[in-house]
Amino acid sequence: MALHEYTYIFVIGTLFAMLDAFNNGANDVANSWATSVSSRSITYRQAMIFGTIFEMLGAITVGARTADTIKNGIIPNSAFRGDAGVQMLAFTCALAAASSWVMWCTKHSAHVSSTYSLISAVAGVGVATVGASKVQWGWNDGKGLGAIFAGLGMAPVISAGFAATIFMLIKLTVHMRKNPVPWAVYTSPFFFLIAGTICTLSIVYKGSPNLKLNKKPSWYVAAVTMGTGSGVAVLAALFFVPYVHAKIIKKDPTIKWWMFIQGPLLFKRPAPAVADRALVPNYAVVQEDEEEHTSAHSGASVSEDEAHATKDGIEPVMTSSQGSEKQAARTEAAQPTYKELMAQGDEKLRAKLLTKRGPLGWAMRTLRDNPMGPGALYELHNMKMAAIRLPAMVVVGALYGVNYDIHAAQTGIAGTPEGKRMQRVYANAEKYPNEVEHTYSFVQVLTACTASFAHGANDIGNSVGPWAVIYSAWSTGNAAAAKAPVPVWQLAVLSAMISIGLITYGYNIMKVMGNKITYHSPSRGSSMEMGAAITVLVFSQFSLPVSTSMCITGATVGVGLCNGTLKAVNFQRVGLLLLSWIATIPIAGTLGGVLMGILLNTPHFSS
Repeated sequence: MALHEYTYIFVIGTLFAMLDAFNNGANDVANSWATSVSSRSITYRQAMIFGTIFEMLGAITVGARTADTIKNGIIPNSAFRGDAGVQMLAFTCALAAASSWVMWCTKHSAHVSSTYSLISAVAGVGVATVGASKVQWGWNDGKGLGAIFAGLGMAPVISAGFAATIFMLIKLTVHMRKNPVPWAVYTSPFFFLIAGTICTLSIVYKGSPNLKLNKKPSWYVAAVTMGTGSGVAVLAALFFVPYVHAKIIKKDPTIKWWMFIQGPLLFKRPAPAVADRALVPNYAVVQEDEEEHTSAHSGASVSEDEAHATKDGIEPVMTSSQGSEKQAARTEAAQPTYKELMAQGDEKLRAKLLTKRGPLGWAMRTLRDNPMGPGALYELHNMKMAAIRLPAMVVVGALYGVNYDIHAAQTGIAGTPEGKRMQRVYANAEKYPNEVEHTYSFVQVLTACTASFAHGANDIGNSVGPWAVIYSAWSTGNAAAAKAPVPVWQLAVLSAMISIGLITYGYNIMKVMGNKITYHSPSRGSSMEMGAAITVLVFSQFSLPVSTSMCITGATVGVGLCNGTLKAVNFQRVGLLLLSWIATIPIAGTLGGVLMGILLNTPHFSS
């Protein structure tokens, strides 16, 4: 029997579940793709497309069909005493606390774990519901809060070790050679073998609760993973190696991407008569056009007349007083404040967007040409302007991230402490040829898409688990037992919200990850992602909760240290990340506990 009197709790819980999924996409998923975007293996727009496809594919096809009623065993099942209404209220409060905290962090570009936020909120709700003595503070077979703290400390360090090992293998095998390009091409099947094996294991152990592949015998799992990895390596040898050989060794500018289907026949393709360089993308973090863009922020401004006079070779004539005033103005303009630099950067971006064609350009011009007038919002002319501006504001919010310059934001603004810090970090990182990095960009796309599939299949439970419990308790009138069924429509709705979060707001987290920690490139990025994936697999075998976000951050630091100096890592950013991780547990827990305590014990009139 449905609890119609508690329909409002179900509606509120649904809204916060959707918000939690949105924040998961904007924070967790955005951080996962930040490595690939920072390495320039893919663009932010491509990350949106791949992320949407593989997150939804993993969630809907092999996502969890059951959800733990008591999240990770933190609250005992007896806490609700069979009261479905209290159970609905508890998980609604947990979702409200966790999603509110992650939303605030995302707004302020603070990277946190949505998984840890929700678990902490559930613990706080448990304290308010049954008391601190009933909450599982210890290990509890890897599901208690003790295991959470252990994962917080161990996972980043172990992930750093795995990622550094893989990158050092690439460095010794390829980067340190006198002619690294042929080594990169001919050894690529081996690294595809590693990536294919790790990706298969990720799907088996991290992304297949519905297929139950992890319940198969060990020999079966070994045969599937090694067979898949070997198959990927063979395909790379047959099709990928001939393609990149023609492209970066023969430097054939006429080669097209679809020609890889010709396989070994490309070896017999005649070399071009004149080919001075391979046509591959530039993977440098700071590129020439960005250097000009950055330096423009800190350069002195001149008037239009002066610019024309200088261009014509004529120095403008001025008096001594005018000269001193001009010199003082130039000195002052050469040292703008941090706020002025930020304002200049924002103005430059707005000017660029105003010239764009399509919906975003139309929306930006609509907002510019229809400003709000004087007086309050309820004035008639302002109400008309608001009606015109609202659709434009929605379009800008949806498409702004597509045009956001992630790399420029990561490198910082010239003349600021952050800009100087990043300049020092990049100066201490060795740069490798684009031809070599191009080879590993394909490996990185493979690892990123697989990680996104596994994330959608496994981590969708963080948002859908509490929501499924709320829905089950509301629709049946009974407190959910050890497991609660998860309808496919709930998986589809929340996976869509995850994708919307990545598309519309993921840039706000990406801009403080990736190159903001250390210098990225495809060979580095693929090592980071494989190292993080291995760590997640190891922890999952011991039933230890771990955040993929923490693993990729640790892997980023580990690869950065492979440059041989601490100066190649921005430890200030790492310290801020660590602080936000640690703060998540008490803050989300306190929010959940206070909210549940207030609602559960609210005074009311007696009947």
